Amino acid sequence: MSVTASPRPDQRPVRSGRTVRIGPGSASLRWRDVAVPVVTLAALVLVSAVSMGRGDFPIGVGDVLRTLVGLGDGPQEFIVLELRAPRVVVGVLVGLALGVAGALFQTFARNPLASPDTLGLTTGASAGAVAAIVLTGGTSPGAVLGGLGIPAAALVGALLAGLLLFLLTWRAGIDGFRLVLVGIALWSVGNALIDWLLTNAEIYDAASAYVWITGSLNARTWDHAVPLATALAVLLPLSLAASRTLGALQFGDNTARGLGVRLAGAQTAVVLLAVGLVAFAVSGAGPIAFVALIVPQIAVRLTGGSRPPLLASGLMGALLVVGSDLVTRTVLPEALPVGILTAAIGAPYLLWLLVRGRRRSTL
Repeated sequence: MSVTASPRPDQRPVRSGRTVRIGPGSASLRWRDVAVPVVTLAALVLVSAVSMGRGDFPIGVGDVLRTLVGLGDGPQEFIVLELRAPRVVVGVLVGLALGVAGALFQTFARNPLASPDTLGLTTGASAGAVAAIVLTGGTSPGAVLGGLGIPAAALVGALLAGLLLFLLTWRAGIDGFRLVLVGIALWSVGNALIDWLLTNAEIYDAASAYVWITGSLNARTWDHAVPLATALAVLLPLSLAASRTLGALQFGDNTARGLGVRLAGAQTAVVLLAVGLVAFAVSGAGPIAFVALIVPQIAVRLTGGSRPPLLASGLMGALLVVGSDLVTRTVLPEALPVGILTAAIGAPYLLWLLVRGRRRSTL
């Protein structure tokens, strides 16, 4: 039996590409699917080198690149590898995780509004971190969760929010529309919890919490980067391996079943992967807003596909986080947390999506 899926009204026709076979598998590959990630990766390397070269002791891009391959002198190696590289590496890893998570959620829910920000996951992480800061007096965050600190509290908060999202959405499967509605409800509850905690906190604890929940790469070290890199080394390959399943899920439950997809297992796997990516990303740098919302839609328009590409979305997320951090440190008159700039970019985009959706509903 063959099943032909009709594209949704908002989908543009996609030109077929060259078929590539690797062993028993095959896939259709278009030149834009390769060109966009390659160009984005090159831009990411350049922006990262520029970021590592800017500071109180400026270093040229060429010297930064030579230092990264082991050809720099002693002072440059210390400045680049010990002081500045951890901040950039954490930004790259966080952007990768958020970009891929956003692409997973938006493809699964078939909704460009589906992202960790609107589904309550980043709010859950923020609530966990704020609770840890307030309950420990803000002076000894290392005492939280057996010495694992504020990032571990944020990780627990995000995972709990993801578990609630999964349990409240599950009805013999997960419906994308119900996923968004439940996520918005969790977002509201999480914000109410954060407001209550901050209202009852000491003024210094509240100020410390506000800095964290804004999303920042300040004072990041290799201790922040290593756990994040370890988690992504597992979650990113699994997410990329789920790309074929996502291709079936984007057309709806009935079509996915007709194509031989085990719907319940596939939906569960996609949601768990996305939740895990978000949880570790937020635990590493706080809730950097709107990255997971913006970059999948930019990536799908640049590649010309029918759904957000995972690899391109991840690389663009990394480029957005590192680039925004560079702008906040070097262009703006005062250094600001990176989350403020991404929110300033993402909020108008969210309003545009809402207005666009309203106009379509009235046609």
